[in-house]
Amino acid sequence: MKDKALLFINGDAPKFFPDPEKYGLIACTDGAFHYLKNLDFPLEKLDFISGDFDSHSGTDENIYHEKFIYTPDQDKTDFHKALEIIIEKGFKNIDILGGSGGEQDHFLGNLTVAFGFKDILNIKFYDEFSEYYFVPKNFIVKDVKDKMISLYPFPSVENVTTTGLNWLLTNENLNITSRIGTRNFAVEDEVSITYEKGDLLVFIGRNYL
Repeated sequence: MKDKALLFINGDAPKFFPDPEKYGLIACTDGAFHYLKNLDFPLEKLDFISGDFDSHSGTDENIYHEKFIYTPDQDKTDFHKALEIIIEKGFKNIDILGGSGGEQDHFLGNLTVAFGFKDILNIKFYDEFSEYYFVPKNFIVKDVKDKMISLYPFPSVENVTTTGLNWLLTNENLNITSRIGTRNFAVEDEVSITYEKGDLLVFIGRNYL
């Protein structure tokens, strides 16, 4: 059973597409629908297109009308509302494309939305530079030797210890206003990260789906 969903949102258009056969559900927000059309993504693979449709226009409304889900709530972003729909459809593992680039307030907003769902969803963002996601207090990633690894506190994390990185941390604190852990790199195939308190966002150098 394919237990993973793929969601396209309205940042920079992706430079690649993963194999759609890996996913049990594929969706996009209305803004992302534009670049999917322009990049000749097989739109018939989409299970739904959601949003307030303030950024959508065109004849494709007629062709894919049955796949549109109108979500007019202005107190939530289209990304947030799309995640709620995916949850209703029974998925907890979600790959995100189009989450970065574009207007940077959108990028920061996307991180904030993902943070709000981190305890109930496994959300991973992918772009042309890296994959990034919030990690639990005990985390191991494999097959990363020579890849860039950045640790970003959100907004703070305590007693961080790492193995497998060029610059190791041992019971150290990171804080967005004073010390962050970006631009490190893996010297081993396996990297472990543990921490005691706070929330940590990890970026891993480009890895295609």
